[in-house]
Amino acid sequence: MKTTDPPVIVERRFDAPIEKVWQAITDSAQMRNWFFGNIPDFRPEIGFVTRFDVNSGERIFPHLWQVTEVVPRQQLSLNWKYDGFAGDSHVHFELFEKNGRTTLRVTTEVVEDFDDAIPEFRRENCVGGWEYFIQNRLAEYLAKLWN
Repeated sequence: MKTTDPPVIVERRFDAPIEKVWQAITDSAQMRNWFFGNIPDFRPEIGFVTRFDVNSGERIFPHLWQVTEVVPRQQLSLNWKYDGFAGDSHVHFELFEKNGRTTLRVTTEVVEDFDDAIPEFRRENCVGGWEYFIQNRLAEYLAKLWN
C-alpha cells in the first residue's frame, strides 16, 4: 500500500447497541475472540502501545499499535505499523448508532509506503483482511453475544 492509494474503508451495520460494539473493539479479552487471538493487552487510552506477532506462514509480522485518539463509543484511532518493516498507517474505527443498530466504519490511511513486494502489504490484501475481520469475524462474534 502506498500513500498515493485512496484510504481503505470497510463498513458494516450490526444489530447491536453501540456499547456492545465498542466493547468488542476495545476490550482485549473480546478482541481475542474475533480479531487476533494473541493480543497481549489493549486499552483504549491515548498513548497505549501493544506489540504482538502474526505468523502468515511465510513470515512473521510484528504488529505495533499505538492508540492516538479515543472518543468513547464514537472513535478509536491507532498508529499501525509492523516492527522491522517499512510502512506506517493510521487506522480509525468510527461508530454510529441509529435505532439500536450500530454502524462501524474502519478506515486505513497509509502515511508511509509499505513494500508492495511483500504480498501481505498489497492494497487488495488490506481490503480483504478488513472485510474478513469486520464483515465476518466481528459480525459472527456480535451475533453470538447479542442473540
